[in-house]
Amino acid sequence: MVFKDIRKSNKNKHLILDYQKEILYIFFAMYLIYSFFLLAALCFYFPVYLVKLKILKNEPLHFSDRIGSNLPLKKREQKSIWIHAVSVGEVMSLQNLVRRIKETHPNWTVYFSTLTNSGFEVAQKKLSFVDELFFVPFDFRVIVKRFFKTFQPNLFVLTESEFWPNLIREAQTHTQGVLLVNGRMSSHSHKRYKWVKIFMKKILFGIDRFLVQTQEDEQRLEEIGGCSSRVQVVGNLKAEIKLAEMTKQDVISLKQNLNIPPSFKAVVAGSTRNGEERILLSAFAKAMRKRNDIKLIIAPRHIERSGEVVDCCDELGLKAVKKTCLSPEVQWEVLVLDTIGELALIYAVADCVFIGGSLVPWGGQNLLEPAFYSKPVFFGPYMDNFAFFAGEFLKAGAAEIVRNEKDLRRLFCFTEDKKMEDMGKKAKQTLNSLQGATQKTLRAIEDMMSEKLE
Repeated sequence: MVFKDIRKSNKNKHLILDYQKEILYIFFAMYLIYSFFLLAALCFYFPVYLVKLKILKNEPLHFSDRIGSNLPLKKREQKSIWIHAVSVGEVMSLQNLVRRIKETHPNWTVYFSTLTNSGFEVAQKKLSFVDELFFVPFDFRVIVKRFFKTFQPNLFVLTESEFWPNLIREAQTHTQGVLLVNGRMSSHSHKRYKWVKIFMKKILFGIDRFLVQTQEDEQRLEEIGGCSSRVQVVGNLKAEIKLAEMTKQDVISLKQNLNIPPSFKAVVAGSTRNGEERILLSAFAKAMRKRNDIKLIIAPRHIERSGEVVDCCDELGLKAVKKTCLSPEVQWEVLVLDTIGELALIYAVADCVFIGGSLVPWGGQNLLEPAFYSKPVFFGPYMDNFAFFAGEFLKAGAAEIVRNEKDLRRLFCFTEDKKMEDMGKKAKQTLNSLQGATQKTLRAIEDMMSEKLE
């Protein structure tokens, strides 16, 4: 009887081992499939980007940087952290955190990577104090491994929802900790990841700790395989914005530089998307029939579309000029912002602000920068990517929804000045009430660094 139990026990152990091997084979196969499709996508899109960036825009592809050809010879002999962000928005949200890290721990080496050219350009300006700034490698295991072996960071930090499988896999192997900061999970991403939950669970297992923005993000992350004991809600780093303080005289001077008469009202439409500029411009053209002391500054999300916006203005009979073509003698009704990194400051001259990407189903854009300057905020019904902030601002009476051209026309006519002034004050108060994530994130980084290095 005893021998029968032993044989049964051994059989169960073998079954468990066989099951574990099968799971490992499945994951190995999934990584291979992922790498194959990534290579296929790279081969397909490379010619597109070659034409779009190198030929049409004369921008470098940074191909050699992304495969690790220009890496430094060796790492610095001190504690180090590698922080990765995608593009402009993520870089802007991290600048206060990275500055606090360098101020609090000046002996730490900070490596910082971005995915896009625009993100890299902004990082060069806003994060000039980091030790190494580079493009994130293509997500192939052999390339990613080269980066980790060169930098040998103690801690690897991802931002928002950057779940690159091989990057996380190698980070788990070559570092002493992996942390996700400012984590978020949109409804669209949540639905997509649920289809590959078994693979996502393996990827997320490689992250030691998740610092997410809201309880909804926490719930969605757990539903796709995130371990609840590793997830903590700390708020949104984007609420920790620190922009240039502007006095009343500074605003007057900026208006003069933009050729805006002192008595004129200015509307800034930030980060607009294809499909909504025509609605905005049509509403503005009709509002100008009622009052001619208004100006519209429109900033397309992608500056290469600035020519399209100017053409649309011409069709509607509006005098338009690009910011790069502005001079003291040029008079305009619509100013098209075709520069990178200026929008936040331009918000300071606004009497009200429209948040782009919200009249069409893009999910909206950041509404916190205008709030920093106490501006009333308006946006369309599609604010999925900033749903928490949009909800908080609406509840506080700091923002309103505009749904169509009629609503926009009423907005451009400025029939409720006192109400807008009150909304602006509430916007600043609401922004202040949402801050605190930077300190919590810094504490988590310090804890992980000390835990892993002791």
